[in-house]
Amino acid sequence: MENNDEFWTWIHEHLGDDPYALRLRWSGKRPWIDEAIMQVECRRRTAKKLPEELRHREFLFPTLLSAEQSTSDELAAFHSSLLAPGLKVLDMTAGLGVDAFHIASRGQSVTAVDIAPGVVEALRHNAVVLGVDGRVDAVCADSAEYIAGVGDDGYDAVFIDPARRGDKGERVFNLADCRPDVVKLLPAILRIAPMLVVKASPMLDITQTLRDLPSAEALYVVGSATECKELVVVVRRGMDPAAEVPITIWTPSCMFSFTLDEERRAVAEFSAPKAGGYLYEPSEVTMKAAPWRTLSERFGIGMIHPNSHLYCSADKVDGFPGDCWHIESVVPFASSEIKRFARRYPRINVAVRNFGWTADKLRAKLGVKDGGDLRVMATTLRDGEKVMMVLSKDLK
Repeated sequence: MENNDEFWTWIHEHLGDDPYALRLRWSGKRPWIDEAIMQVECRRRTAKKLPEELRHREFLFPTLLSAEQSTSDELAAFHSSLLAPGLKVLDMTAGLGVDAFHIASRGQSVTAVDIAPGVVEALRHNAVVLGVDGRVDAVCADSAEYIAGVGDDGYDAVFIDPARRGDKGERVFNLADCRPDVVKLLPAILRIAPMLVVKASPMLDITQTLRDLPSAEALYVVGSATECKELVVVVRRGMDPAAEVPITIWTPSCMFSFTLDEERRAVAEFSAPKAGGYLYEPSEVTMKAAPWRTLSERFGIGMIHPNSHLYCSADKVDGFPGDCWHIESVVPFASSEIKRFARRYPRINVAVRNFGWTADKLRAKLGVKDGGDLRVMATTLRDGEKVMMVLSKDLK
């Protein structure tokens, strides 16, 4: 089908059509129609995630699952940046191959292993389509069995993204329960390569992950401004298991590093928010990393409450890994203020943190509707007083 021009022309003529409607209208009319409709559906699902691959007319998805589970171009570029150019790399869990293709585009040679024959055929086809076939060797094998046949130092680095589902399709939350079991295979992997990059679930506990991978050199908490997407651990042969591992918060627009020892030793300051000052709200990635006292000490900003994970300052500070808001006013959570709040702010976006109520309950109590440019953040101060901060987005 990859050499069938009618097949590819049909796909691109129907990219704007609903796959369900296409199945009803075209069922049985071409021998390849089901495969073509799947390509349409995969392209629709990955349009934002895989812009680089989808610029190529004949990029082939082997399965719908491969599209759903593939990493994005943005994150694959980050993964590949952790590997120096010119290395010989083994990708033990290639799948759709987005990570392998990005690694190869930086000048590395990549052996991309997958156990599914159809996936491997697509890897070979797509390597040609993307122009990296000279640097990507797709192998159909069980990756654990494959590395058993590799000699010592057969590769410079290994990349692995273990499957996060159990045998019955259930989601698993321990690294050792993922497949392949990177914890069990760690000695074998570090025999064939001095470096390993592990892409893991954002649901994993950071401290336990570092225990599971005792030769870790660095850990990255990776995501966007609004979502924590994964943990990435760089493991290096010969690392001292007792050494402090830098933890880096990474988004496309922010990097912030600390260590667990630094967090243990940091001393936080406390302060109350005031009108005219600034409120700092950690991103989801920062919330996962949890450098609470370090943020206060490093940026010179005050915690509002030990459990709120909100910070404030009189003057704006730059570089905070999260959102910065200008505090328009601080309103006591009192009946007199509640009664007139909707008259002043009929449309305002409602949020709560360490408040004891949900945002929906507070919105109903205030009688306001979501919308507009302002936000109200309800929280509890260190002395137990409940307040509502009216915020505007700081765009400077």
